[in-house]
Amino acid sequence: MGFDRIAVLGLGKVGRLAATLLHESDFAVIGVDARLPAEALPFACEAGNVCDPALIANLFSRVDAVLSCLPFHLNAELARLAHGAGIHYFDLTEDVPTTNGIIDLARSARGLMAPQCGLAPGFVGIVGASLADVFDRCRSIRMRVGALPQNPTGLLGYAFNWSPEGVVNEYLNDCEVIEGGVRKLVSPMEWHETLYVNGVKLEAFTTSGGLGTMCSTMLSRVENLDYKTMRYPGHMELMNFFFHELLMRDRRQLAGEILTDAKPPVDDDVVYVHVSAEGTINGNMRRREFVRAYYPIDIAGESRTAISWTTSASVVAVIELVRAGRLLSTGFLHQEHIPLDTFLETRTGSLFKGGITHHG
Repeated sequence: MGFDRIAVLGLGKVGRLAATLLHESDFAVIGVDARLPAEALPFACEAGNVCDPALIANLFSRVDAVLSCLPFHLNAELARLAHGAGIHYFDLTEDVPTTNGIIDLARSARGLMAPQCGLAPGFVGIVGASLADVFDRCRSIRMRVGALPQNPTGLLGYAFNWSPEGVVNEYLNDCEVIEGGVRKLVSPMEWHETLYVNGVKLEAFTTSGGLGTMCSTMLSRVENLDYKTMRYPGHMELMNFFFHELLMRDRRQLAGEILTDAKPPVDDDVVYVHVSAEGTINGNMRRREFVRAYYPIDIAGESRTAISWTTSASVVAVIELVRAGRLLSTGFLHQEHIPLDTFLETRTGSLFKGGITHHG
């Protein structure tokens, strides 16, 4: 069943761009933030406290769906309110407990509950599951994503173009994997490896949240499944020193503040995606790869960073598919159940057809 009215909560870089892309896809958008952006925007905006239940109840009575682009710790309550209002719910969270709570809500939802619709989790899971589908027996899916400065400086080789709160959680929370057919938890910032994207040397290591719900849905279908973050070489060792030897793991908020102050965002970023799957096809071992480097692009007359447009475009493409009746309309949406070809056919999903490409 189609819908047109959607609220976007949080008008930072990602929220503002997601709302703009939704507007360009003919949704009636209401953007809400405590402080509205200074520039003129093409969609309706309202100033308000997103933690005010009365404001949210009034807003949800006027829309068919909500997209939360707010910090993850606000999403559990917003999902509960969306569930009560019977509207569709979308977010970008990588937080596992938040998603587990939304899974419980989805069992009695009148609308669709769709968290984890960003880049990772989100798009990368769509790619990984689609690669695995070609095999008779799939022995491994390896998913790696890195959002990095194009021109790194310093020993860390990094810039905080994403939420510091989210990055700190990814570096410190346990990571789900499937290893040898067994679902288990492993420590973050381990399983170090070296890999290349278009000739650029990178390192990868375990981080939390990037798999979304894939471990539960793929358990009987794949023998080995893991997600890692990509960084420039040397980053993991320094971050382990920062969090564990200096005990910053016990002071997460301060850690985020220190790191953001030391490595502020940059405009010239790049998002590397390296997804591979291996298995048998007609009895023969084969490997399939999806490898891309995504750079800033112009959208609606403004240059958008790679991390902001890949995150925004991923969730907007999913919302387009739900409106078109191509996906579920109630219950819980697993990102890995979305066919990659269908995703790329959408107006916004077609942006992912670009990027410097390597086919394996």
